[in-house]
Amino acid sequence: MRTSTVTRPISPAREHTRAELTRGTFDLLVIGGGILGTSVAWMATQAGLRVAMVDAGDFAGATSSASSKLVHGGLRYLQTGNVGLVAENHRERRALSGSVAPHLVNPMPFLVPVYKGGPHGAAKMGAGVFLYSALSAFGDGVGRVMTPAHARRLVPDLRTDGLKAVAAYHDHQMNDSRVAVMTVRAAVEAGAVVLNHAPVQGLRTTNGRVSGAEVRDGVDGTEFGIDARLVLNATGPWIDHLRRMEDPAAEPSIRLSKGAHLVVKPNRPWHAALTVPVDKYRVSFAIPWEDHLLLGTTDEEFTGDPAEVAPSRADVDQILGEAGTAVGTDVLDPADITYSFAGLRVLPGGPGGTSAAKRETVVTRGRGGMLSVAGGKWTTYRHIGRTVIDRLRRSRSVPLAEDMSPTLKTVPLPGIARPEAVAHRLTADAEPPRRMDPLVARHLATHYGSVALDLADLVREDPSLGERIHPDGPDIWAQAVFARDEEWAETADDVLRRRTTVTVRGLDTDDVRARVEALLAER
Repeated sequence: MRTSTVTRPISPAREHTRAELTRGTFDLLVIGGGILGTSVAWMATQAGLRVAMVDAGDFAGATSSASSKLVHGGLRYLQTGNVGLVAENHRERRALSGSVAPHLVNPMPFLVPVYKGGPHGAAKMGAGVFLYSALSAFGDGVGRVMTPAHARRLVPDLRTDGLKAVAAYHDHQMNDSRVAVMTVRAAVEAGAVVLNHAPVQGLRTTNGRVSGAEVRDGVDGTEFGIDARLVLNATGPWIDHLRRMEDPAAEPSIRLSKGAHLVVKPNRPWHAALTVPVDKYRVSFAIPWEDHLLLGTTDEEFTGDPAEVAPSRADVDQILGEAGTAVGTDVLDPADITYSFAGLRVLPGGPGGTSAAKRETVVTRGRGGMLSVAGGKWTTYRHIGRTVIDRLRRSRSVPLAEDMSPTLKTVPLPGIARPEAVAHRLTADAEPPRRMDPLVARHLATHYGSVALDLADLVREDPSLGERIHPDGPDIWAQAVFARDEEWAETADDVLRRRTTVTVRGLDTDDVRARVEALLAER
């Protein structure tokens, strides 16, 4: 499994968490702190269970922070006739953008260019985006077809050679790492006990039943055990590895599909994203994100070590080539790539290509009683959590009330607030020259919501924390301190890639990383 070794003295907060994990018996131990495991921990704690969650690496350190950063209905699923899935996705999209995380999930117009000789015609795409918006109850307006000239005003780098028409619709986007960290925070505020960088070394059993796990703290190497009435395997690409700890003869249950992405710096701002049809079923995206463009993704079977997944030269060429169908070549210079990453989709085992495999959630129970859950989409992560809780209730595996619906209704993530109001307050709270830069204020407001006010308090106490981590980016040193003290960051990657946007902007220089390492060692 993916593990990490930090080797430094642990903080008092981590020591306290570790002691709490060894106290008594938990109702539920979740192994795996990606967004799926975190969602289950959040929902189970809301339902009144005593819940523990551990991850071998960082929270959302693998697949969950390597997505296309979309909260969407899945326009391409209409091509396969999966109208029900699109409608379900839209319901969750509306909940996340409206009442759960409006401070972290942002609306974005999407354009689908229709070129001469392309896989779809203008009439078909126009009907598709209209149906798509209808399935979202027209909450973001009506999908329509616009002229190439209008589309070019939104996407100035749109290729117009052979462009017949452009279909337009709306979806949402997010910073997946920030949403994941906020969901972990929500679970902890509800009562969950969580620890990252804590790989499971083995499973505890009682009378043949899985009853906990043996864990090693990756920070100082201390080994300890956790007892639980039920263990949930939510380790994503490593799900079969843990299943074989329960049953060495367990057959493979999943297959993996690699999705690679590139981040490039555009020459000018875009005001809409592109959904580029590649063939009858696949699409590629070019999405304005964090002042850059996010390009991708690929979809190919992966059979290697999940810990070693990374974009290949072929992935880069494929992504740039597919984007070049609709984007001018001056935007697609490999020299302008600031960051690249790859993640693994966890798909049900079966025949056929991965691009045609169902994106469904599968819950299974092993011979020792351990539940394993795999698959699903970021957009429906709350729904997946509820599905698992319903499974627990029906099986009476843990003490749950018959009717949990009041506790599992919509609960907002921490920091819920209007980002515009938070940014205004951040810039109005001090007199020049100590007033926060509006760009920094906007960045904090859209990544933390009202929690950004806690960062402002840190800056008031120590003005040096208001300095930017890198002069070319909006992240400030208060975020690094907050990540260390309040968001479970133990490594430079935790801070720079998943708590801030420094890495994705290509700004994590040797000097920056050295300063972060020194800051992490201070506690």
